[in-house]
Amino acid sequence: MAEALVSAAVSTPSVAAPAPLPVRAVLPWAFFVGLLALIALYFVGAEQGATSVFAGTDVHEWVHDGRHLLGFPCH
Repeated sequence: MAEALVSAAVSTPSVAAPAPLPVRAVLPWAFFVGLLALIALYFVGAEQGATSVFAGTDVHEWVHDGRHLLGFPCH
């Protein structure tokens, strides 16, 4: 009887493996996130001077601290 208790205590539970994600399901989201990252990088890094899309310095003032955090010179 003691042997039955020992063998029941030693058994390990089975763990389900995660299902693989198909590349076709991830690719549109990866493209979208990459595009958003490039737009954010443009506004933080280059929205000033000759390449500015918006007139004035409003965008520059909104992202000023981010420019310094990422190492972009601005003044």
